[in-house]
Amino acid sequence: MIFQSLGTPSNSAIMKYMNAKKVPQLFVASGGTKFGDPKNFPWTMGFQPNYQSEGRIYAKYIRDHFPDSKIAVFWQNDDAGKDQFKGLKDGLGDKASMIIADKSYEVSDPSIDSQIVALHDSGADIFFSWAAPKGSAQAIRKVGELGWKPKFFLANTATSVASVLKPAGLDYSKDIISTVYLKDPTDPTWDKDPAVVKWRAFMDKYYPDGDKTNANNVYGYVQAEAMVQVLKQCGDHLTRENVMKQAANLKDFHTDLMLPGIMVNTSPDDYFPIEQMQLMRFNGQAWELFGDVITGEVGHERSQ
Repeated sequence: MIFQSLGTPSNSAIMKYMNAKKVPQLFVASGGTKFGDPKNFPWTMGFQPNYQSEGRIYAKYIRDHFPDSKIAVFWQNDDAGKDQFKGLKDGLGDKASMIIADKSYEVSDPSIDSQIVALHDSGADIFFSWAAPKGSAQAIRKVGELGWKPKFFLANTATSVASVLKPAGLDYSKDIISTVYLKDPTDPTWDKDPAVVKWRAFMDKYYPDGDKTNANNVYGYVQAEAMVQVLKQCGDHLTRENVMKQAANLKDFHTDLMLPGIMVNTSPDDYFPIEQMQLMRFNGQAWELFGDVITGEVGHERSQ
């Protein structure tokens, strides 16, 4: 098996081969919805909340709190951007007409100013940035420079204070809303949390040069805990088939570095381990959680 291979394009490139050879491609490090398709790709499973779930979660919040708003969407022209946009539209349902403008961009684009200006001119009062960290930083800065003050929603893959919000400008980033499912070790809320204290001790022992402000080091730790759980459930029966069987039989699995209420659940026809997240708002210095854990399940509409 392979575990935690990174990226949507790279995993897409090997997915057919891995399934033809019946090699588990487990807990893919991507939110691409395509990695939760047990009918066609039974040997491939993601882990983190998929991008469509994220879009649905924002849609639920908007329907509940801003039902009369007008939405402009800036999205990356790839599987990630398309998935997020689809999740938002599906989640809005009969309110999808709230989306009055959208513009895409390519990761290779040197500037995205023209797209942001066009979205500003649409008259929207809600703005979504579904872009990689660099594109999101450019979008935040341009929205700020225009003096535009929409309710700003940011993809959760671009929420790094160090690599996105600081370069964009902390003043411009204030009040941006995003989603999260893991504890942030830089958040004072969790400073003395036993799980975070334990994680810091783990980092000191096994990865002393690692950056404790980099959320990817929490992400990797949680992924490893989930992998250990699968191996425990396998017992001594370590075959390819049993690895996938146990990965598809996780019931209310939770690690202490996940936010309270976030649970991992899978089944033979549900390859989306995490479909819950909590909203957070940037206060100008740090992210603050608010509201309840929200579910944005994909392909299981009966539970909506």
